[in-house]
Amino acid sequence: MSEKETIEKVKDKQGILAKIQNVFGLGYATKEDIRELDKKLRDLYYSDFKTLRHRWEELYLAALNAGKATDDFKKVIQIIDRIAEKVHHADYGYAGLMDRKGHIRETELARVFNYDKALSDDIEAVVNAVNELHKDSEAENWTEAAAKAKNIKSLILTFESKWDEREKQFRPLEV
Repeated sequence: MSEKETIEKVKDKQGILAKIQNVFGLGYATKEDIRELDKKLRDLYYSDFKTLRHRWEELYLAALNAGKATDDFKKVIQIIDRIAEKVHHADYGYAGLMDRKGHIRETELARVFNYDKALSDDIEAVVNAVNELHKDSEAENWTEAAAKAKNIKSLILTFESKWDEREKQFRPLEV
C-alpha cells in the first residue's frame, strides 16, 4: 500500500473533530492518528516477542534437559530481549519545533507505518519456526534442533537488521 492510500484510509475513518483539527492544525490529527496506529502495531509486535521469549525459554530448558542445547539456544533469548526492547522503545515520528533535521510529515509517517506493517511476515516466519521446533521438542525429536535453532537465530537477526533500517523511513537521505 502506498503512503497516499494509507493517509486516505486514515482520513476516511476520522470524525468531524479530527477533520476540523486537520484544517486548523495543518494535518495534525491525521499525523496523530497514524502515530497511534503505528504504536498499536508496535505494541502487538512487542507482545509477540514477549510470548516468543516465553516459548523459547521452555524450549531452552527442554533442550538442556535432553542435553541438546547449543550456544544458539541461549543467544536467541538474548537477541529476542534486545529486539523486543528496540520495538517497544522505537522512534514514533515526533520532531521538535526547532528540529534541525526537519519536520516529519504525513507521508513519512505513513511510509513508516507501511514499513512496520510489512515486517509482520518476518515475525510470523519466526513464530512458525519456533512452533515447529516446539513440536519437535514435545515429540523428543532433537535430531535437527541445533540447525533449527541456528535458522531461528538467523531469522530474528534478519528482522533486527530490517528494524534498524526503519529510521531511514522517517528521514530519507535526500538533499
